Amino acid sequence: MDNSIAREALLVLEDGSVFRGSAIGKIGTTTGEICFNTGMTGYQEIFTDPSYFGQIIVMTSDHIGNYGVSDEEVESEEIRINGLICKKYSHTYSRKMASNSLNDYFVENNLVGISDVDTRQIVRHIRSKGAMNCIVSSEILDEDQLKKMVKEVPSMNGLELASKVTTKEPYFFGNENAAIKVAVLDLGVKTNILRCLAERDCYMKVFPAKTSYEEIKAWDPDGIMLSNGPGDPSAMEYAVNTVKSIIENNDPVFGICLGCQIMAEAGGMTTYKMHNGHRGLNHPVINLITERSEITSQNHGFAIDPGSLNEDVVEITHRNLNDDTVEGIRIKGKDAFSVQYHPESSPGPHDSRYLFDDFIEMIKKSKSITA
Repeated sequence: MDNSIAREALLVLEDGSVFRGSAIGKIGTTTGEICFNTGMTGYQEIFTDPSYFGQIIVMTSDHIGNYGVSDEEVESEEIRINGLICKKYSHTYSRKMASNSLNDYFVENNLVGISDVDTRQIVRHIRSKGAMNCIVSSEILDEDQLKKMVKEVPSMNGLELASKVTTKEPYFFGNENAAIKVAVLDLGVKTNILRCLAERDCYMKVFPAKTSYEEIKAWDPDGIMLSNGPGDPSAMEYAVNTVKSIIENNDPVFGICLGCQIMAEAGGMTTYKMHNGHRGLNHPVINLITERSEITSQNHGFAIDPGSLNEDVVEITHRNLNDDTVEGIRIKGKDAFSVQYHPESSPGPHDSRYLFDDFIEMIKKSKSITA
């Protein structure tokens, strides 16, 4: 058993709030934006989701680590969160398909965390005060020193992070003999997005975030996917310009999460930093076109400003039933649509996977017209 069990750790928030608990994972210090996820399952998928890069996650579920980790339950090749905050942390696990304990997994991946803190109190605090930076340390236990250090952490506002998590070189995914070719602009793509497309007879080439439109088109794809990812979309002019070219040339394109925000920016809309963000598995959304509701998996701290809507260019297609935020858009007169949430839903309900089918049908219709 790791000796971090008996070691103290400190969590210090940007506003000076201090929480004491027990060290988990690697002994060390980590910083990032604090945010919370309300999901009760799928912690490994959450920890490996590139959209969480730069963030320290509060898991609101009481028990974390009790079912261990599995090589099959990752969304990227490594842990992407900056740190973990939880209430009860299990150093042991019980599940046949698990390959390791969560704590060994954290130590191997140099992940610092804290447990045995009142996560309900922490969540209530940041729900009231809003998103802020924090520091977690199991090696520095001087509150005043940590309060000085957290002040030096850059704000998520204005941070461009997609280029830090994207693939360095293009790669292929799926069956090369598949009927449909989809180019994926990797802004921090989750593996299960690729799997959902592969299940629908798609062969993919995944391109780095800063790939030009001309290079993407040189592969001659039938459609283009804009992936999820971390950071502030307003700091990603390179991606916005690429998507503008995609839309101008009427290539079939589907965006998810950060991809939705980039499409909105390309359509002349603006985005903003949310007070808390949406992170969990049970967010209700209404499809304004079908008038059907769906329970969705979400992970985003930025949103599209509905006040910036140009109704001649963009149509809002989905709304959040909790706070009425924009959850989906489409570009009028173009084969372009996107959603703010995660239809691949890993973890989460599968209510929204029809969107992948809609994308495939849009591609097939476009191919038949241009053939």
